[in-house]
Amino acid sequence: MIKLHDKYFKPFVSAKEIDAALDKLVAQISNDVGDEIPVFVGILNGSFMLTSDFVKKYPKPCEVQFIKLASYEGLKSSEDIQRLIGLTQDLTGRTVIILEDIIDTGKTLAEVHRIFKNENVKSLKIATLFYKPEAYKKDFKLHYVGIEIPDRFIVGYGLDYDNLGRDLPEVYQIKEKQHMTNLVLFGPPGAGKGTQAEFLKEKYNLVHISTGDVFRFNIKNETALGMLAKSFMDKGHLVPDQVTIDMLNAEVEKNADANGFIFDGFPRTDAQAKALDQLMDTKDSAINAMIALEVDDEILVKRLLERGKTSGRKDDADENVIRNRIKVYYDETAILKNYYTGQNKYYGVDGVGSIEEITERISAVIDSL
Repeated sequence: MIKLHDKYFKPFVSAKEIDAALDKLVAQISNDVGDEIPVFVGILNGSFMLTSDFVKKYPKPCEVQFIKLASYEGLKSSEDIQRLIGLTQDLTGRTVIILEDIIDTGKTLAEVHRIFKNENVKSLKIATLFYKPEAYKKDFKLHYVGIEIPDRFIVGYGLDYDNLGRDLPEVYQIKEKQHMTNLVLFGPPGAGKGTQAEFLKEKYNLVHISTGDVFRFNIKNETALGMLAKSFMDKGHLVPDQVTIDMLNAEVEKNADANGFIFDGFPRTDAQAKALDQLMDTKDSAINAMIALEVDDEILVKRLLERGKTSGRKDDADENVIRNRIKVYYDETAILKNYYTGQNKYYGVDGVGSIEEITERISAVIDSL
């Protein structure tokens, strides 16, 4: 992690990956141009490093020019494109290849096409190291693209944030902590976890993600992930953690503007907890707390046997099955309790009392985060 001015940035594209993308661009362009001597035009300030490294790799004779355009103010691309340095030679009949560090909205590219409109060049082609397809708003063809990236602000390798970061040999992505409340809700069978999840999601405007519900939805709707999960289940195998994480990621993406999430039924192992942390980190967010409802075993058994009279569930009707389910829960939770305690994120909450009393206790934990 690095800090530039008031912002934090996390590693995004390594120097090795940049070098590989440059090799790809050089190979494509040199193959297309053949023995012709092209004019490479770098767009300052951002492409100074790209242009230097590119022409050093280019295996044939070439010429280099620069034009300087200004469009960024802080983190945003401004509407006003200013030309600060223009062309200094006649390019009539020449093959010109623009070397851009990044293409996002395409506003700078529009100005480039306007500049070359009356230059009578033989051909004008666009090569960019980075391209944000989600942000691109123009119809100009991009002939060569190094790496497609999401629409996030990046610095390094010529790109800056208020004049800092251009010198970095790798690229970093802005890390803006999302103001979310993300909870892992746990409780033994019969603790009332599902009921509390319903109250909490309404009170705090959170999205409740139940792993069981997510699996059933994907399998019922025959999504690619659902079919993949079913193929393991049909063979009696456990569904790989990555498949589950991919399903959860899809649910998080569906609700990108949520105030936060309640994860129910996941994680259940150390590895899953780490995978969930990594998933939330990609969203510039984090798990705030694991809240575990604590209820005496005998109360749980009594509750479940009572529930079994109306629920129709066989596993609510057999005391031995119930006690085994409770044991499995404690075996799993012990691992996670240690994991989240190590992060100061584990909160045990008394799960005995009225629904309202228990909700109030959980709310006190959430309000303190």
